[in-house]
Amino acid sequence: MRRPARYSRSPRSSPSTEEVADDAIAPEADASASQAPPPATRRRQPGRAALALMLVVAMGAAAGAGYLWPRAGGHTLTQKDIDAAVLRTLQTNTLPSPAAKAADIIRPSVVRVVGYGEEKKTPEAKTEKRGRNMAKGKPPEADGPPGEVERGVGTGVVIVDKGVILTNLHVVAGADKIRVTFFDGLESPATITGVQPENDLAVLQAQKIPDDLVAATMRSTADLRPGDQVAAVGFPFGIGPSVSAGVVSGLKRSFRSPEGKQELGNLIQFDAAANPGNSGGPLINMDGEVLGVVTAILNPTQQRTFIGIGFAVPIENAASAAGSPPF
Repeated sequence: MRRPARYSRSPRSSPSTEEVADDAIAPEADASASQAPPPATRRRQPGRAALALMLVVAMGAAAGAGYLWPRAGGHTLTQKDIDAAVLRTLQTNTLPSPAAKAADIIRPSVVRVVGYGEEKKTPEAKTEKRGRNMAKGKPPEADGPPGEVERGVGTGVVIVDKGVILTNLHVVAGADKIRVTFFDGLESPATITGVQPENDLAVLQAQKIPDDLVAATMRSTADLRPGDQVAAVGFPFGIGPSVSAGVVSGLKRSFRSPEGKQELGNLIQFDAAANPGNSGGPLINMDGEVLGVVTAILNPTQQRTFIGIGFAVPIENAASAAGSPPF
């Protein structure tokens, strides 16, 4: 907003007493003299002079700004300039992969789940125990602390920020005690509040939770297609949280447990690496949304290691185990 011009406040000089007297005494003075007084007797008007000076300065400033404006702004950016800047950024900065960004989103909602109790003697349990010990730098057959034997190590995902956790039933089945470890390191006892055996799912409630616990976002699998990118986040052999990336390799698959005691259906088949300990962990898309719960791997041998095919229960089934279908 332009400031209004300021004028001098000096009052114009008033006629002197002597001039008034002269006019009264000589009214018939020469008219031409009164109309055009000599230059020495003209009164100066400083207000008008200041105004004229300010107008001259303003006009000069406007002219200068108009002359300099095109040069100060530089040349207009073109699409070629923008493309060059983007290319330089890509060449000089390492951007995170889609899987890394997705893992950052889901990681605060992933928990480590351990079931304690009498040690199992099955070949699968022995294999998992050796894997956990080797990951910790211990002898393969080393035993745990007296009175506290890890029966199973798996993963869970927080679906309600009050400490409601989804995991696999086989991770916690038969455990005398369950303990979960949150993203910030907080450990808490947990209890089973619901099960869905037909989908190998269990719902846990943690007794203590972090103040800023974040629940995962679940995503419908209705539009999921083979070839879509996914990532599995969990604690394989107790190590983690670990991230492996791959794609959906099939839908509506079936899986029969090695013992042949149970068959699961309507599963998501994926090729992201999964091993014992990933069970119960989330299978996510590249937006960090949970598509399913990792539940099994296919291996024709008894080694219980990943050869390229894993299975996850769709989140629609998993959420219904908690009594809250999301879709």
